[in-house]
Amino acid sequence: MATLKDVARESGLTVGTVSRVLNNRGYISDSAREKVDQAMKKLNYRPNEVARSLSKSTSSTIGVIVPHIRHPYFTEMISNLEYQAYKKGYKVLLFNSRNTVEKEREYIEMCTGNKVAGIILCSGTVPVEVFGQIGIPVVTIERFLDNGMAAVECDNRQGGILAAEKLISCGCRHLLHVGNIGGVFMPADMRTEGFREVCEREHVPFEELLTEEIQYDSMMYGDMLEEVLRKYPETDGMFVNSDVIAAQTLQVCRKLHIDVPERLKIIGFDDVFLSTLTTPQLTTIHQPIREMAEIALNLLHDSVSGKLVAKRTVLPVSLVERETT
Repeated sequence: MATLKDVARESGLTVGTVSRVLNNRGYISDSAREKVDQAMKKLNYRPNEVARSLSKSTSSTIGVIVPHIRHPYFTEMISNLEYQAYKKGYKVLLFNSRNTVEKEREYIEMCTGNKVAGIILCSGTVPVEVFGQIGIPVVTIERFLDNGMAAVECDNRQGGILAAEKLISCGCRHLLHVGNIGGVFMPADMRTEGFREVCEREHVPFEELLTEEIQYDSMMYGDMLEEVLRKYPETDGMFVNSDVIAAQTLQVCRKLHIDVPERLKIIGFDDVFLSTLTTPQLTTIHQPIREMAEIALNLLHDSVSGKLVAKRTVLPVSLVERETT
């Protein structure tokens, strides 16, 4: 079995340099990283992660906690986070909390027990005081906590504004917005505020509908959407809080013989791959998921390195017009 010394000999570098590459410490040239990587592959060398973490106060692993691993938004976010983590020399421990406080607490304990370098949190049910006790850098995505942690968000309010302005410019005069889970405040609630602001400013009638946690968990919105479209048959424009809801709105419209976009125009949110797979394709608000993941990893890496980081980063969104408007 190959050893650290074997890797050093094969790469032509010192044992100390190889160790710094493996532990991502100090300045390391791209050339040195490449030599070590090639030597490890040739020798089939695998570092002992447990031993490495025991020799340091932290490991080169980060914890990523999401509330819903099957949701297309989180699937895309996880993929981008893993890619950015790999580029910086981190491995990822992934946890699916399903918005359960007990599971999130357990996963945070697992992160501290495994001496993770930091945590990226995309879930929103753990009390703020928990994070003040663990002594590990935490970066939140789409969850702003006023306790000094770094947060990365998209401009949700601007997304609601863009959606309302687009529907109104298309001639819609009876609008409906399907928003976030009732009773759980998240940055996504700002989409509703932006949408409401434009409707009130333009004196366009609108209805707002909150969703329920059971619908979010199951990603099944069909019955609720059918009920609301039967209740408000004059609706000619809808803005919904995700592309998942928008896609199911299309299914309900087909069932109810509502032509899209002739009779009803629909705008989703996120701009995940799903938005291009529906017929017609979804007009949606583009959330810069790749950029959010990259910034979150940069913030975490800087925080682990002891640098001061921005408390809150808000990225712009944009309207992507396809066939539902």
